[in-house]
Amino acid sequence: MGSSSPPPHALVIPYPAQGHVISFMELSHRLIDHGFHVTFVNTDFDHARVMASLPGPLSGTGPTPPLLRLVSIPDGLEPGADRNNLKRLTLSVEEHMPGLLEKLLVHAASGVSPVTCVIADHCMAWALDVAKKIGLRAAAFSTTSADALVMALSIPRMIDDGTIDANGKDGVPTEHRMIRLGPQMPPMNTAHFWWNCLGDASTNQVFFDYLRRGNKYIDTAAEWILCNSSSHVESPVFKYSPKVRPIGPMLPGLRPGRPVGRFWPEDSSCEDWLNQQPPKSVVYVSFGSFTIFDPRQFRGQLLVWRILGSRWSVQSYTWESIVQGLQEVEFELALGLEILGRRFLWVVRPDLTEKANMAFPGGFEERVAGRARIVGWLPQQRVLAHPSVVCFVSHCGWNSTMEGITNGLPFLCWPYFGDQFLNESYICNTWKVGLRLSKDVEGIVTKEEIKAKLEALLSNKEVVGRALELKEMAARSVGEGGSSFDNFNEFVESMMKVI
Repeated sequence: MGSSSPPPHALVIPYPAQGHVISFMELSHRLIDHGFHVTFVNTDFDHARVMASLPGPLSGTGPTPPLLRLVSIPDGLEPGADRNNLKRLTLSVEEHMPGLLEKLLVHAASGVSPVTCVIADHCMAWALDVAKKIGLRAAAFSTTSADALVMALSIPRMIDDGTIDANGKDGVPTEHRMIRLGPQMPPMNTAHFWWNCLGDASTNQVFFDYLRRGNKYIDTAAEWILCNSSSHVESPVFKYSPKVRPIGPMLPGLRPGRPVGRFWPEDSSCEDWLNQQPPKSVVYVSFGSFTIFDPRQFRGQLLVWRILGSRWSVQSYTWESIVQGLQEVEFELALGLEILGRRFLWVVRPDLTEKANMAFPGGFEERVAGRARIVGWLPQQRVLAHPSVVCFVSHCGWNSTMEGITNGLPFLCWPYFGDQFLNESYICNTWKVGLRLSKDVEGIVTKEEIKAKLEALLSNKEVVGRALELKEMAARSVGEGGSSFDNFNEFVESMMKVI
């Protein structure tokens, strides 16, 4: 690229969910470090949340405009709509955003630094087709594990070989069994196909069809398929599908003065609290950033877990019994942490506490006040890296999983949604760096189970040792000469070339 050539300019577009936005923001910063200009496209709704959570206005240096431009386009939903309704959100995004994105790209082409490539979330694969239509280079980036991504990319093959119903209806497996997509790949339960763990049958159907259409766009338009993973932690997957290239682990939130893309303001005072705690003494508890259910659906989900051990059917429960179910689950976790007798830091998301009227057992906060901190949102990567934190009680979202292993922490797993069941299998069965919670005969995860598993986890030196080994392997991937480091540099060089 000559000195007079305009700089490479990437337009990036994540799926409208917190974990996706944060990963894409870190990807954007990496691109900027390599000389790219970046236009970051959120939905209007998420853009407003990101901007409201920024500590101050973005600014460039000198007369040069900022290398990162935050823009937005409507998702098509009315202002008061529930964006946690995955079915409505996905349908609206696919219907309304492609045309708006095309207009944005065409308009940007006349700018000082025209867009030269598009990097789209694999869950926004239609954006690759938009890029191809107007002659731009395109790449897909997945914020899931490589295993979950390759599973989605393998849908056509699984339909052909009879693993999925021949009509592809709902992506439902022909039978529940353990399968391997390829040699030495981790076994997976067909009941945990992640597009079937998103809500009711209608929601599952919508997202399954959405993924099938997205696969076609990835096949025809994506020059690169990237993912937030490491060859060390998912080696068999990359051998099976070499077109998928790892560039992780991505570690958001470690760049002072640069936006993280968070939806809620962070309570950084918890770091001061952690500084006052002994090394390896604090249990960190967080169940992630995205719940697809509205409050009634979420309450029903939790009640069914407890009473039936089933994941998704809520039709037979009254509003009053659903409220009771949520309260009982909250109580068990709170009481489990209380009877454990250890220090803990617990993230209770602001939108859940406001919408679901979550309440703790009477006197709970007073009884644990000397050894606990409960916050709405926090800088998770910095917290997980803190020497006072000893383990991670997690929903097993992929971002959290990668952040946990990067910091050498053992996990206590409580998945509830999407690919989290696959990630739990990695943690407990493949890497052996965590334990899973078990339900009793009534389908209940009791406070005694929570206490017992945490005690078992913290006393298991083999698990702790493997977690530290995994930390070292992940660090090697992104260090100079590591596979993720080399993959990203190769990708950058490719995207800098003029078509």
